[in-house]
Amino acid sequence: MKLSMPLVYAGNPRESADQVASLEKAGLDTIWVAEPYGFDAPTLMGYLAAKTETVEIGAGILNVYSRTPGALLQTAAGLDNVSGGRAVIGLGASGPQVIEGFHGLPYDKPLGRTREIIEIIRMGLRREALVHDGIFTLPLPADQGLGLGKPLKLLNRPERPSVPLWVAALGDKNVAMAAEVADGWLPFLFHPEKAKDVWGDALAKGSAKRSPELGPLQINAGGMVAIGDDVKGMLDFMRPMYALYVGGMGARGKNFYNDLACQYGYEKEAKQIQDLYLDGHKRDAEALVPLEWLEAGNLVGPASYVKERVAAFAEAGVTSLSVSPASDDPAATIAQVKEWIS
Repeated sequence: MKLSMPLVYAGNPRESADQVASLEKAGLDTIWVAEPYGFDAPTLMGYLAAKTETVEIGAGILNVYSRTPGALLQTAAGLDNVSGGRAVIGLGASGPQVIEGFHGLPYDKPLGRTREIIEIIRMGLRREALVHDGIFTLPLPADQGLGLGKPLKLLNRPERPSVPLWVAALGDKNVAMAAEVADGWLPFLFHPEKAKDVWGDALAKGSAKRSPELGPLQINAGGMVAIGDDVKGMLDFMRPMYALYVGGMGARGKNFYNDLACQYGYEKEAKQIQDLYLDGHKRDAEALVPLEWLEAGNLVGPASYVKERVAAFAEAGVTSLSVSPASDDPAATIAQVKEWIS
């Protein structure tokens, strides 16, 4: 099992990024950089590449709408070069609020777009000419534009002929697609004990079509880590995030995280959290996040208990444990968890 961590920052991300070098020395394997509608991920990833030596630098995630497949190919190849072969590209559909509100693009065909982008990036990293006919047509047909498009291959020679491509997915069809064609899967708000019931069939369906050349599907999941005899109260710090996603990350009837809460068996709480959150009662919504979910999805408690949670994530198929240290010495926490999973 590898050890990974999301880059968490408020305001200026350079301060958080500068701390990654010490986490790398403590044993961190992968750092994930998000970009919902904040700073772009590739800029920070390039900055991290210059500050580190061994840690993998992952985009978690780049959406499949706001960049063309060619631009995503350039990003994957460029980041892999400046990092010396340490790039990991997470892809996903994001959500309608971000895509239509921030980028001004219609939120359509997310599965097809993701599948085709993976095909095109892999094609380009092999330095094949980009020829594709689907949602994305390369080159543009002669009867469109100026009619001057021709097949082109990546100008530079990539650091590696293949960069790991991960997919963030929650819905059955999307998870099945990830299990079929992606190198790794990025679930969110993961509940190890309930994961098989929610995604088992989708993972099996996709894996049955998976090419042996891809190797086993990698899975990255986890949560906050706080180790101690009197730290359970730290779970309350996760309530705002859970409530935000279940209650406010989408509209009624169109919230993937609310759907996930229902699949976990929290239908009553999911509806109440959403109603309260959208009506402006955020604190009341946070109070209704099930403690069972918080305890299962995070690693908070005495060392023996945290070890049990590590084992639960491993039993659920997680190959890369994602942790967010809640301590005065994050590097020491990383080192401790690294020792347990090694």
